[in-house]
Amino acid sequence: MNNFPIVGIGASAGGLAAFETFFSGLPAGSKPDVAFVLIQHLSPEHNSILSELIRHYTHLPVFEVTNGIQVKPNCVYVIPPNHEMTLDHDTLKLKPYNSPNVHPLLIDIFFQSLAKTQAAQAIGVILSGTGNDGVQGLMAIKQQEGIVFTQDLNNLAFEGMPKNAAATGLVDFVLPAQQIIPQIMELTQNHTTGQNLVAPEDTERLLKPLFDLILSQTGHDFSEYKPSSILRRVERRMAIKNIKSIKLYLHHLKQNPKEVETLYLSLLIGVTRFFRDADAYEALKPLLKTQLFQKKLPQDTLRFWVSACSTGEEVYSIAILIQEILAETKQNLSVQIFATDLDSRAIIQARTGLYPRSITEEVSPQRLQDFFFLDPEGNGYRIQKKIRDMVVFSEHDIIKDPPFSKLDFISCRNLLIYMTESLQQKLLNTLHYALNKDGILFLGSSEAIGNLDYLFDTPDAKAKIFQKKLQTHKHPTPLLSKAAHPMKSNNPSLPSQNPKESTQPKLPLRELTEQTLLKNIAPSAALINEQGDILYVHGRLGKYLELPEGLSGPNNILQMAPETLKHDLTLALLQVTQSQTTSVSKGIQVNTKDHTYLLNLTLQPVTDHPLLLEESALYLVILEEHPAAFLSDMPRQTEQNSAIDSPQIGDLKQALQLQERHLTAVNKKLEASNEELKSYNEEMQSMNEELQSTNEELETSKEELQSVNEELSTVNTELQSKVAELSHANNDMNNLLAGTGIGTVFVDHDLHILRFTPAITKVINLISTDIGRPVNHIASNLKNYDQLHQDIQQVLTSLVPIKVEVESFDHVWYLMQIQPYRTLENVIEGAVISFVNINELVMMREALQKSQALANLASVINDARDAIIVQDLKGNILNWNPAAEALYGWTEAEALHMNIQQITPTELLHESLERTQDLSLAKHLTPYETQRKTKSGDNLEIKIISTALINPAGQIYAISTTERALNKKPPVILSATDIKK
Repeated sequence: MNNFPIVGIGASAGGLAAFETFFSGLPAGSKPDVAFVLIQHLSPEHNSILSELIRHYTHLPVFEVTNGIQVKPNCVYVIPPNHEMTLDHDTLKLKPYNSPNVHPLLIDIFFQSLAKTQAAQAIGVILSGTGNDGVQGLMAIKQQEGIVFTQDLNNLAFEGMPKNAAATGLVDFVLPAQQIIPQIMELTQNHTTGQNLVAPEDTERLLKPLFDLILSQTGHDFSEYKPSSILRRVERRMAIKNIKSIKLYLHHLKQNPKEVETLYLSLLIGVTRFFRDADAYEALKPLLKTQLFQKKLPQDTLRFWVSACSTGEEVYSIAILIQEILAETKQNLSVQIFATDLDSRAIIQARTGLYPRSITEEVSPQRLQDFFFLDPEGNGYRIQKKIRDMVVFSEHDIIKDPPFSKLDFISCRNLLIYMTESLQQKLLNTLHYALNKDGILFLGSSEAIGNLDYLFDTPDAKAKIFQKKLQTHKHPTPLLSKAAHPMKSNNPSLPSQNPKESTQPKLPLRELTEQTLLKNIAPSAALINEQGDILYVHGRLGKYLELPEGLSGPNNILQMAPETLKHDLTLALLQVTQSQTTSVSKGIQVNTKDHTYLLNLTLQPVTDHPLLLEESALYLVILEEHPAAFLSDMPRQTEQNSAIDSPQIGDLKQALQLQERHLTAVNKKLEASNEELKSYNEEMQSMNEELQSTNEELETSKEELQSVNEELSTVNTELQSKVAELSHANNDMNNLLAGTGIGTVFVDHDLHILRFTPAITKVINLISTDIGRPVNHIASNLKNYDQLHQDIQQVLTSLVPIKVEVESFDHVWYLMQIQPYRTLENVIEGAVISFVNINELVMMREALQKSQALANLASVINDARDAIIVQDLKGNILNWNPAAEALYGWTEAEALHMNIQQITPTELLHESLERTQDLSLAKHLTPYETQRKTKSGDNLEIKIISTALINPAGQIYAISTTERALNKKPPVILSATDIKK
């Protein structure tokens, strides 16, 4: 790392004017003791004169970057065109574009390398431009505790980049461009270290109120984090706010809740990358294979938990290892991966699975090919769907929220190092509780289990891989939860407790109570913006609203409100948007299609919504039924019998006045915007004149060549545009056909093959050279179906589609559909034959038929008046119908635990065993008479018919006997219907 800060400055459209204003804030002759690196989106087809223009705006030396140039303080470095640039220690590296048609996110690429090299000294600045370039880069800088600036949006023509950066909530300063350099100089020249803020003996006393503020506002407790890491981040926020004393900063926090939220976000550490500590992952892979995967049965599910997953690199690294193991072992196990983090912003980014192209330094080329793909918009690499689908992301506080349970693997890397020893012990106890027997715990390179070696074995101490032992009684496992928060105790273990009493409630009592109240008592409500678009709905709001015909896009509450409610709702929204005070209207009669309601309407502004929406005003609409009545039987008002009373006229006049004031304000804004556009146009004309004067000398010597080039360029541009459109459309078609998984063949009027999808080769033996051949020349894999040619011809003749279920020789069922091929002009140019795999549907249908047959058989057995008993070859009773229960006295539950010998008199046991042996040897037995013992101890004369039960393999697996008492009427078995009668 350098001993001076490096400032990365990114700009796009309007960047030249922004650079001029930016450097105008540097005092003449001063030395800021920092290096400035400019990243501007430049045309790759022309040489750049940006460095020459920048020299007019600053007294500092300006260099156009060449590969390997060393960065020095008090200098300005400008990126050349057609290159992406990174920082490696104190050296700038250049790399040409890989593809001329894809322009990489140059600012993101440089900012990410800046964050990696400079860490907390990194400073990023986002100036004028359009698009999202710079957003991912500033997040990388903030993860390393760097500082981020954006240009103020006032009087800014191209606000896309600064606005998107500010929307992340991570920007430290939003300033006019000319004020950014003075602020940077103040930060760098007045920098102090967190160690000098507070004396060690005063740390706990001064930080406690800070922790209490964060806990009360966010619900998260940092009181048991290491003071050194907390102080370092507090010091950074104090430097940004130019506050010299921590006491003054505490006062500032109490007066500014938004700063509490910002400080909380800065305390969340998000340092991560793919396969961090690569040697540890190499050691982990074989251990997972032998200790987890090889011990699981095909029907088992492996459960993984990656805590503190940040932006997802670690969890996707583990998912990639899992996929590689499954491929190597050829197993088809089900795997669930839970990925959690305290930072909701990081969770949102992790869910997208999009990462910069710089991950090529962390991920091997083979893994990039197997598990990633280049984003079509050139934004970087995106994780493949098969990996993304393995992971479930959620926001979770590992300290206070209940842990996941019955886990086979937990990764908790580089989180414990920020916590005190007592909290580390509590968390490790919790993780031990969450693991299954022999479950694996994966820690960071600087972490250890301390004195808890009685809980874990250590398969690989260097890689920090531990394996759960069975719970001992030395220390019980504490559960960190909202219901019983363990952080107030200094004892790393909780008192002994009854195992039956250690079960965690599913929800804390407070949360359970609040959720029940919200479900049963809270009125219907909707969160809307100032245009009336519905962002969130609570309760049964839909019974008061109607979905209008032809509505597209987001639902708008003004469009969905019935006419009887729309007037009051519109008036209330106008009042609240202008006054920012709550509006209440009571006793509004609302007519819907089914009912008439009497409602109270409350509309109030929402002022504490998340930072991501701070640029947009939000309002809460609350509809609550008036306690007077539910007017389902009230007569509807009609145009004939309804009249507008004087209060309504007054309301309408007030609404018109509000509307007029609103239109006046809009007109003023429009006029101001027009003035800004005129001013910007004048500036652009002035800039163009300067550029034209600079280019006059060049144009004089190149006039002849340019005239020819312009003609060629025009023709070439048109051709390239057409070729690009055709190529794009062709790629879309090929990917659509290949991605559907439906086998499809296109044929012309002569039944010659035009094209086909790859999936069709499982049904019809087609290769690429078969295009153009008649379809009846191609052998199919269909069984008992040889009239494909005739069916296609019939469809072309009648234009009526045909659907047929067909089976292939490998016993796979398909739904074959033949339909005409229609052009956009509704001209028939052939036919389309598609095959959809319905094998599962057919199997389910057959299984349903078998199930129905078995159900019918079971009903017959259950309702039979003769005793029917099924026993295995050892005499254990497997089935005992109600007639047997009535005949012998034993219930079915009792009989299923008995052997047939227990109901056979002792003197007849030998004879019974011989008959069973004969039948098991497939000897035929005629009906015979014998005796059975009843539950009361009596011997009963019965007649038995024995039948051998044979499985599909032809083997006898059980014996069924039908038994009837002699000289005694069969017992009457009453069905449920008879009993009711």
